[in-house]
Amino acid sequence: MKYADRVSEMMNAFSPAPLKIEQMQEFYCSDTMEYRVGDKYSSPMEDIYDMCREAEEGCAFLLLGHRGCGKSTELNRLSEKFLADGYQVKTVSCSKDLDLFNIVYSDLFILMGEALLETAKQAGCELNQTVITDIADFWCEGTQTVESKELKALSMEAGMSADTPGIFANLLKLFVKLKTDLKYNEETRKEYRKKISQHSSEWIGMLVRISGEIRWKTGKQPILIFEDLDKLNPEDAWKVFYNYAAVLSGMPFPVIYTFPIGLSYDARFSAMEGYFITKTLPMIKIETIDGQPFADGIRVIKEIVKKRADLQLFEADVLERLIQYTGGSLRDLFCAVNAAAKRAERRESNSVSMEDAKRALEELKTSLTRRIERKDYDFLIHIFRGNKEMIEDKQTLLKMLQASVVLEYNGKRWHNVHPLVAEFLTGAGLV
Repeated sequence: MKYADRVSEMMNAFSPAPLKIEQMQEFYCSDTMEYRVGDKYSSPMEDIYDMCREAEEGCAFLLLGHRGCGKSTELNRLSEKFLADGYQVKTVSCSKDLDLFNIVYSDLFILMGEALLETAKQAGCELNQTVITDIADFWCEGTQTVESKELKALSMEAGMSADTPGIFANLLKLFVKLKTDLKYNEETRKEYRKKISQHSSEWIGMLVRISGEIRWKTGKQPILIFEDLDKLNPEDAWKVFYNYAAVLSGMPFPVIYTFPIGLSYDARFSAMEGYFITKTLPMIKIETIDGQPFADGIRVIKEIVKKRADLQLFEADVLERLIQYTGGSLRDLFCAVNAAAKRAERRESNSVSMEDAKRALEELKTSLTRRIERKDYDFLIHIFRGNKEMIEDKQTLLKMLQASVVLEYNGKRWHNVHPLVAEFLTGAGLV
């Protein structure tokens, strides 16, 4: 990614991908938290940072937030701080390694094993021979499928002595095979899951031993971050987290899981708080609960844009309109900027016009309104007309939050209809 001086460079500069650690210094805007939580001295990310550093044993977090609010970038920023303090941190991209529409808790424990091995390698640990042998043997003993032959071959490679060159590479090859089968092979996936569920204490014991080696080598606990779990549908999220809360929260090192924000309105969520420390990263507020523009929030989003592109690339009032109609969602804003910049480039223009912005927002509005049905209109109109706090229909609220057509703002916890959905309702003469 590079700073955009020309319209043709804006698509790259406003990629929806989160900022990587090496991009933070140039592109990260550090002044957003006050306008997310409504308090200069509060920060859910700083809370997680402090608690991980102070924890003598493990602690498990659920990080909630709307899709597109900047969670991944903030987590990468958090990783940067931990690394600077000498911690070993590993982020696991669950959407890359798993089928998020077919996931169970044991899948996370397989990824946890790979993440800890990679962390141990990064830290320069020399694993005990018995740990190496136990990990390799665990995955080939009692396996019935044809694929077990490949696992056996890989485990034989991994079963060499701890000081054998490339031992970590051999073990990690085993996990590449496991992950590929987890994502694409239904028959083998069932066996791996059965293996973990029937021998969970044995596998967790290996994870504990690896994390202990890392702590002995570095003097600090490893920290794992599980990304993309906020994208799970509600049924799968409850199946994974609610049914196995004690196991997922019971590691002797800090683990941070992202989690769907809408599920915090489900009655079961209060039980989860007995196992996990829950934190929410709110949207950047651009409007007050009374419907007035929130100048500070708009200003800080402009600063985020300014970090990535020359503001002169936007014609008068264009950026303000894009911010206004994306409601504080950075993902929606970046998508709209991208679409508007593409149109401007096709026009062979040196700047993004108001017409480019309107077309881009119309495209985004179409995507959002496809997610709602006529039966949802009354619910949305009720919020639009002022019922922004005391919402009784939690089931519909959960659905609307999942669809990103209702947005939640913190400080004083309240909701609003996405500005483009509000425009749709107004244009249809419904409000």
